[in-house]
Amino acid sequence: MLPRGLLISAPASGTGKTTLTLGLLAALRARGMAVQPFKSGPDYIDPAFHTAAAGRVSVNLDGWAMGPVLLDALVGVAEGADLIVAEGAMGLFDGVAKAGATGTGASADIAARMGWPVVLVLDVGGQAQSAAAVAHGFATLRADVAVAGVVLNKVASARHEALVRDGMDRAGIRVFGALPKQPDLALPERHLGLVQAEEMAGLSDFMARAGAFVAGHVDLDAVIAAAGETRGAGAAVAVVPPAERIALARDAAFSFIYPHLVDAWRRAGATILPFSPLADEAPDDSAGACWLPGGYPELHAGRLAGAGRFREGLRRFAETRPVHGECGGYMAMGAGLVAADGTRHEMAGLLGLETSFAKRRMHLGYRLAETLVPVAGQAAGARLRGHEFHYATIVAQPDALLARVVDATGAEVAETGSHRAFAGGGRATGTFFHLIAEAT
Repeated sequence: MLPRGLLISAPASGTGKTTLTLGLLAALRARGMAVQPFKSGPDYIDPAFHTAAAGRVSVNLDGWAMGPVLLDALVGVAEGADLIVAEGAMGLFDGVAKAGATGTGASADIAARMGWPVVLVLDVGGQAQSAAAVAHGFATLRADVAVAGVVLNKVASARHEALVRDGMDRAGIRVFGALPKQPDLALPERHLGLVQAEEMAGLSDFMARAGAFVAGHVDLDAVIAAAGETRGAGAAVAVVPPAERIALARDAAFSFIYPHLVDAWRRAGATILPFSPLADEAPDDSAGACWLPGGYPELHAGRLAGAGRFREGLRRFAETRPVHGECGGYMAMGAGLVAADGTRHEMAGLLGLETSFAKRRMHLGYRLAETLVPVAGQAAGARLRGHEFHYATIVAQPDALLARVVDATGAEVAETGSHRAFAGGGRATGTFFHLIAEAT
């Protein structure tokens, strides 16, 4: 039987969702509760922080990319936990205009499907009773989304809190707690979001402080009682892994891969063989396929260029077996990468791709791709759903196109990915989008 759950959301990004979520996870864990975290939407960084706070691996749930069967199956990882705490993305109702596999990608779609009431985080800086109008609007916009109450953030004083609570009382909105400004609980950021959890010094201390902070200002018992019965938990979705043994790049430069994919490969019988390009390690020669996830190769381009064993080992591997790269991994498979300071660094050279961060341009959004050739584990003609988020510019892409790619509106996307076949039977493939699920 699955535990009850709730979803932490807000009117917009930057209002304190992650801080509250981490604080709740840490505080409830300190009570001895087993809390299963989830993240709504295509995010790699928040789930790693969730995992550190809860001690259980956080899993992404995405209404645009994932079909109902997959969503229901993924919720099953919460079996045995005492409570589910999911964190939303952006604002509660923010998504794309055209629905995908299950919804628009909005956190509200996940809350409605799973039966999870919403705890709304409100940044009340510069507001008093007017904040209640925002809360009331969110509570009444969709009949299938229940707002259990709010947590007030950036409360300036006891008087300020009393005024905001007065407005909430009049609107019939429950207040679970009020968080004063706490600058020392701000998480460090970089251009794709937060700095990765594994790079953050003093992570355990941060989680302890976040847990104590939330426990001291939020009624935890009331939050627990507000959780709703969880729907879903169907049978696991079968996938075909890229090979029986998969060499998976894993370090600070290559860490963006969805946990549900790796878990599905393992459940299908695959063995994962991690290796670190930054430590100049080559993929395990016993593997049948190699996967280079996304991450931050642009921050480590000099080290990657100097990692001779990694580059030569990857080239030898690709001669006879498939190598696939996503976003940062794709760039590392290319001929060269120009860093933000204008310096060009030689990459592995499996593909002719040249990318540059000298002139940053954001590429962001859902992607639906139809492959033109086989892509590690998928036959030609496979329809794949994913997400793209990077600041690189393509300088050259001389190889054959990998897929026909459109965005969530159906508009064609120029970043098609590319591929190159080798005489020994291997193939290098790469995309700028990260695979989330097969399209159903």
